Amino acid sequence: LLQVPPRKTFAAAREETEQVIIGALENLFKNTNVNPKDIGILVVNSSMFNPTPSLSAMVVNTFKLRSNVRSFNLGGMGCSAGVIAIDLAKDLLHVHKNTYALVVSTENITYNIYAGDNRSMMVSNCLFRVGGAAILLSNKPGDRRRSKYELVHTVRTHTGADDKSFRCVQQGDDENGKTGVSLSKDITDVAGRTVKKNIATLGPLILPLSEKLLFFVTFMGKKLFKDKIKHYYVPDFKLAIDHFCIHAGGRAVIDVLEKNLALAPIDVEASRSTLHRFGNTSSSSIWYELAYIEAKG
Repeated sequence: LLQVPPRKTFAAAREETEQVIIGALENLFKNTNVNPKDIGILVVNSSMFNPTPSLSAMVVNTFKLRSNVRSFNLGGMGCSAGVIAIDLAKDLLHVHKNTYALVVSTENITYNIYAGDNRSMMVSNCLFRVGGAAILLSNKPGDRRRSKYELVHTVRTHTGADDKSFRCVQQGDDENGKTGVSLSKDITDVAGRTVKKNIATLGPLILPLSEKLLFFVTFMGKKLFKDKIKHYYVPDFKLAIDHFCIHAGGRAVIDVLEKNLALAPIDVEASRSTLHRFGNTSSSSIWYELAYIEAKG
């Protein structure tokens, strides 16, 4: 895109994606000393750019993964696909024992830059940037000591049945036939409501008993005395969570989640710093934030 005129070809888009994915994977294999032949599960997600052969097939070909690798290519799932890919890998690791799962999250900018003058579609040009991350998961007992983290819970909430949620981010043509992604003004409201639903499911799994009781009491009170109790009790999630990786979707998205979860500025520092330095790298953003938190100790 730095060329004049921009090189928006299919070949340029594939070149961008290969640079990001191969670079991330080379670093991962080097840092973990894992042989690509040992990978049993591969999940690659890219929402907007899904060529044939697939990006997962490109990884198999480049790193010569074995022929019985369980390979998946997720498309059209937007910024949430990184966590969805982890969820899929986790489920597969419950079934296939003593193996590695490799998750690659990225998004393509070259092929999806908007060249028209519809303002709602221009927003994505200002927000999104090239990015990508590779994550290795293992269920091998011998890896317990050297693993950075243990994956305890994954909770998914899908509000796509609601029309407002379904239409808040949509790819399409403008009035002049130029393709772009339209971001609705409803997106912050949708994000806030969805996270509330998600947290309601996650809360019982992680919160201490005292917070569960306070929430239950206000919940029942609101049912019985609607006029007197205006809001549900917002549990103090900081009693159970040390660090928050809120997707760096945009300043307004971070603002609304900071408010809804009653977080302090330091709790969303990783999200704001990631957005400031790297922009919205779509499904890989949360991994940039985790790296920020690690770097800050």
